[in-house]
Amino acid sequence: MDTHAAIDVFCHCLPPAYCDAANRAAVRPLTMFARAQSIPIMVNLDERLRMMEQFDGYQQIPSLASPPLEVIAGPDATPELARIANDALARMVADDPEHFPSFVASLPLNAPDAALVEMERAVNELGAAGVQMFTSIDGRPLDEPEFLAIIERTAALHRAVWLHPTRPMTVPDYADEPYSKYDLWWALGWPYESSVAMGRLVFAGLFDRCPDLPVITHHVGAMIPMMEGRLDAGLGLLGTRTPPEFAAAIETPLQQRPVEAFRRFCADTASFGSRITIECGLKFFGADRVMFGTDMPFDPEQGPGFIRSTLRILDEMDLSDEDREKILNGNARRLLRLTSCS
Repeated sequence: MDTHAAIDVFCHCLPPAYCDAANRAAVRPLTMFARAQSIPIMVNLDERLRMMEQFDGYQQIPSLASPPLEVIAGPDATPELARIANDALARMVADDPEHFPSFVASLPLNAPDAALVEMERAVNELGAAGVQMFTSIDGRPLDEPEFLAIIERTAALHRAVWLHPTRPMTVPDYADEPYSKYDLWWALGWPYESSVAMGRLVFAGLFDRCPDLPVITHHVGAMIPMMEGRLDAGLGLLGTRTPPEFAAAIETPLQQRPVEAFRRFCADTASFGSRITIECGLKFFGADRVMFGTDMPFDPEQGPGFIRSTLRILDEMDLSDEDREKILNGNARRLLRLTSCS
C-alpha cells in the first residue's frame, strides 16, 4: 500500500446533467451555485482528471457542492434532481474507479419519504459510500424524527453521513439588520451551523443508538475541537443554567458524557491550508477519526491549491508513519468500507 496516496473524502463536483436540471428547476437566483458552476474543474471531468494527475495516488470520493437540493427546488422536483446527480456521480465511479473509488449520494431531504427511497437506491444499486446531509433542512434541525430516521437507516446500511454546513447571507448577524455582512455568514456562520448540528445529534443520543456510524464533519469538525472545555466541564453542568419552566429544553436520552459523544464524530482535514486547525482537530478526534479532505476546488487556484497545501501540512507534521497513513487513506478505507481503492 502506498502510504502517501491520498483519498479525498470531502471534495465537490457538479455534473453537467445535474447542473442543467437544477438550473431549470431553480425557484430563485442562486449566486453560490452560479459561482460553483463557473469553476472549470467543478463541471469538466477532463479538467478534473488532468488536475488529479499532478498528485501521485490521489483519489476522490466526490459529493455535490452547495446549495442543498431543497434550496434549489421544492419537494416536487428534488427527487428527480437527486436521481440525476447520483446517476452521474455513479457513472464517474463506474467509468474510472482508479480515480473515484466511490461517491457520496445526495437526497431530496425536503421530501423525506422520497429521500429514504433514493438512499436505498443509491446505496444498494449504485454503490454510494454514504449520503450528504446539510446542517439544517429548510431551517429545520437534523434531530427531527424524520431526519433522524434517514440517518439511522444510513447506519443500518453500514454507510456514512457527510455533514456539510449551510447558512445563507440572508441570515443576519444582528436582528435589526437585513443580511449578514463581510461574508461572516460563511466564514463564521458555517462553522457555527456545523457545531450546533453536531450538538443536536449528540443530545439526540445518535451515537448511543448508532455507535459505528461514521459522521464526517466538514472543515475539521468546525468549532468543536476548540471548545473541548466548554463541552466537558461546561456541558457537565447541563441544566444548571436553565430556568425550571424550560426543563424540556434539556431533556436528552444521551447516555455518555457530552464531550465523549462529540469525539464520536469524524473530521476531514479541509482547513483552507491551516496547520494549527488540523493539529487541533487531531488532538480532539484522534488519528483514527480524521480523514484527508480538501474542499476542492474552492481554493484560489480552483483545484490543486488545497490539495497541495494539505499534503504538505501532513508531511511536515510530527506524525508517525502509521498515523499519517491512517489520515491520508487508511481511515477512509476502513470507515467507508472501500474495497476498490488501488
